[in-house]
Amino acid sequence: MTRIRPFAIGDTEAVVSLWQDAGLTRSWNNPYLDIQRKLTVQPELFMVAVDGDEVIGSVMAGYDGHRGWLYYLAAAPHRRGGGIGRALVDAAEEALTAMGCPKVQLMVRPGNDDVLGFYDALGYERFDIGATGKRLIAD
Repeated sequence: MTRIRPFAIGDTEAVVSLWQDAGLTRSWNNPYLDIQRKLTVQPELFMVAVDGDEVIGSVMAGYDGHRGWLYYLAAAPHRRGGGIGRALVDAAEEALTAMGCPKVQLMVRPGNDDVLGFYDALGYERFDIGATGKRLIAD
């Protein structure tokens, strides 16, 4: 049976492996450092989906006082289509709402049409915007 719970430090290797299997890791972002950093800021917004002891999904959320953000939403490839992603988004949205967060957003890489379709089905609105960024600390 699948359940959603807060991330625990013992989940680290399973979560990094999940992110790698889901194609979420990038050479410029060290996933171990991303986890360490998240555990210092709103760690309650980092959740995993588990089936027994197996980590089968994750979501990392944040709230800056203006809007919420979702990151690292992943479901184990062999479990996709089973509602894990939806359950994780629901859990993140509930936690953000409890914090008074009025709006949530996320970024999807260009060409990732399956993921865009997933969010469309959850009622997310597509924006025609450009995204910019600047690395402050090299990983």
